[in-house]
Amino acid sequence: MASPFCLVLHTHLPMVLNHGRWPFGSDWLCEAAFECYLPLLEVAHRLVADGVSPRWTVNLSPILTEQLASPEFQKELSFYYENVRRACAESGEYFAREGKKELAELTRVWAEFYERMWEMHRRIGGDIPGTFADLQRAGDVEIITCAATHGYLPLLSRDESIHLQLRAAVETHRRHFGVAPRGIWLPECAYRPRYQWTPPTGRESGRTRAVRPGLEELLAAHGLEYFVADAHLVAAGAPVFLYRDYVPRRGARGGAAATEGKPGPGGTRSPHVPYRVASRGGTGSAVAFIRDPRSTLQVWSREHGYPGDFAYLEFHKKHFPGGLRLWRITDDSGDLGRKAPYVPAAAAAQAAQHATHFAGLVGETLAAAGGPALVCSPYDAELFGHWWFEGPLWLEQVARAMARAGIARATLGEALEAVPPRATIALPEGSWGEGGDHRVWLNRDTEWTWDRVYSAEAEWVEHLRREAPEGSDLARVLAQATRELLLLEASDWQFLITTGAARDYAERRVAEHYAEFKRLAELAGGLRAGQPLSPDDAAALRRLEREDFCFPDLQPAWGLPPAAGH
Repeated sequence: MASPFCLVLHTHLPMVLNHGRWPFGSDWLCEAAFECYLPLLEVAHRLVADGVSPRWTVNLSPILTEQLASPEFQKELSFYYENVRRACAESGEYFAREGKKELAELTRVWAEFYERMWEMHRRIGGDIPGTFADLQRAGDVEIITCAATHGYLPLLSRDESIHLQLRAAVETHRRHFGVAPRGIWLPECAYRPRYQWTPPTGRESGRTRAVRPGLEELLAAHGLEYFVADAHLVAAGAPVFLYRDYVPRRGARGGAAATEGKPGPGGTRSPHVPYRVASRGGTGSAVAFIRDPRSTLQVWSREHGYPGDFAYLEFHKKHFPGGLRLWRITDDSGDLGRKAPYVPAAAAAQAAQHATHFAGLVGETLAAAGGPALVCSPYDAELFGHWWFEGPLWLEQVARAMARAGIARATLGEALEAVPPRATIALPEGSWGEGGDHRVWLNRDTEWTWDRVYSAEAEWVEHLRREAPEGSDLARVLAQATRELLLLEASDWQFLITTGAARDYAERRVAEHYAEFKRLAELAGGLRAGQPLSPDDAAALRRLEREDFCFPDLQPAWGLPPAAGH
């Protein structure tokens, strides 16, 4: 295989089913299904039918997969579909009465879009994860995993918590997709090497220290061979805040974050080859594929990249009631009142032009890299269709343009065979977040959430060291406590708090999962002391098992190292 292009799509949403609907809750999931997941599958099927294999690497996070495979999701999606159908009809009638023919016609465009996606959903039997699995079996995509609930691994205080996130991920992946994953998306591309670690916040910060293994050692222990790292970790680019144009940080200043990453001082390592990552004194390694700064910023940045083109659909302006987006970006003024009606044909033509440009850019990058090389372009999948409505069409046109130009496309697993790592390096700590460090997830606004996480981790590890009879009430209580810990550890809560995108909702979720964990831990202590569950406690346990239904085969022992946890 010639030097390949590797597109990586990170697909994730936290557990929202049974935790609200609108404005925060299951509507997020349904919106992503209609605007992103189903359109991506539609594009993939269209490409395959035309003999153009997508060769995408798709991360479906375990917690997202559990939700998409649930009966509860099917009910919510049907409810959502009826609402958007009604919104299209009512908005169309409103604009017709107002004499706004262009906008009335656009409501019909939306109605046709939703109907087409609903038909796609019906055609695949409502099984989004299974349809991706079919594409993987056919060799058209590779599915990799993620930490079970998208826990921010470098900041978790116990190795047992990381083992739990990884083992639950591998087991869930195997249950849904029939095979164990080879690769993993580290949440927020956050990495930590082996060193003497102390909690960054709380009473134990600076007081207790212990040598923690590098994340690559823990990945290797679970059979995970490779991950994606940000360019600045190999000094191949400056850190950038990729979400800036879609969920801006409160009080953050624009500017440098949107510019193309440039090599740091003395940076000489290329982002266009993979590296084997190992920590000094460590006992395992994994391969890192490096984010290509030029191609990713060309797509992520609304200011300098494709998504900001004036022909594309404006993300921020909606018609209420109904929430339909009917206007194009129009200009760079930021004045939502000046937006002109959307013209789908013009947007589609622009997407085709941008795809041709992107294929040329990738070809130039590979040619300039010299020798065996690759371009790894990772993105949040929700960028395509949700934030950038034309994104799925653009992806289709990119695949076709690269096929015409003879540019090889490969999954990460294929790329590892074509361009194996030639050097072993040590990576510094960091993420793909603002500043390249942990500041988005650990700051004055989120310190209290880590206090809760660390408290729950410590208590859970104490229970982990003591056995519970299989099938007993104690085993059920500890399994549910483990679920609540996993849900508490999701990095989404700190992200939503820091950006202000859904601060109250995220704070409530942290408080709720912590409170449920503490209650279950107390029940476990009582059961160990010989106290049976009261009727109220038994009812509360059944409620939690129903509402937080993820990972039905979960075992607390998965928090032990693989040899000990079986």
